Amino acid sequence: MSYGLLRGKKGLITGVLDERSIAWHVARRAHEEGASLVLTNAPVALRLGQTAELAKRLSAPLFPADLTQISDIEKLYAQTLDHFGGPIDFLLHSVGMSPNIRKGKAYPELDYEFYWKTLDVSAVSLHKLLQIGRARGAFARGASIVALSYIAAQRVFPRYGDMSDAKALLESIARLFGYFLGRELGARVNIVSQSPTPTTAGTGIAGFQEMYDYANRMSPLGNASAEACADFIVALFSDLTRAITMQTIYHDGGFSMMGIAEDLLRNG
Repeated sequence: MSYGLLRGKKGLITGVLDERSIAWHVARRAHEEGASLVLTNAPVALRLGQTAELAKRLSAPLFPADLTQISDIEKLYAQTLDHFGGPIDFLLHSVGMSPNIRKGKAYPELDYEFYWKTLDVSAVSLHKLLQIGRARGAFARGASIVALSYIAAQRVFPRYGDMSDAKALLESIARLFGYFLGRELGARVNIVSQSPTPTTAGTGIAGFQEMYDYANRMSPLGNASAEACADFIVALFSDLTRAITMQTIYHDGGFSMMGIAEDLLRNG
């Protein structure tokens, strides 16, 4: 069901890959709510995913961009602002990757070249997007910016490795830019900390299924789906949440508030 929450708004969605990606569902729901969109992902990801298919379905331009590269981000904003004829009303950061996790390197044994890459792709890319967007006048007054995180930014999940550090940095960047963009433009910057979700990146983590099952049993409402996450992010893009900023909001079925669940005590 559509409520017209984003009618007349223009937005940029990063990280759209395939039907398993949260960004895919956000783009689809934003379009249903009346938004006009530009989609982007790294060139290598576009060769592997089905982003072009969704872009065609949503009548949205697809502009390749490596969000670790300043020149790519500048070009992305130039193309996006030219397409819309003005600034954007919302932005989704949905980008994350750890070479250490891909290579099976445990947290006490990180390869530091991989580590810098993890931080650059998964967190510093948000800083670059916001710094360059601010300098280019890419954000409309009252714009809403959302980035995706996970509770491993606050708690120990050993197999989440250096992505834990990246998510903690991502959340700090969102808070600090939330201050500056709020004072200057009345713009909002928030983090959505989502349940374990079987995305392409998520399922690449060793023990993901065990993490997923544990969270599902611990959470009173069960794990939040990618579709439910998209609904919530659309609400954050809308004017209904215009006074919420600099927050890490847990969209996790209640997992973040739990100590232990009766189900686990009974069944182990």
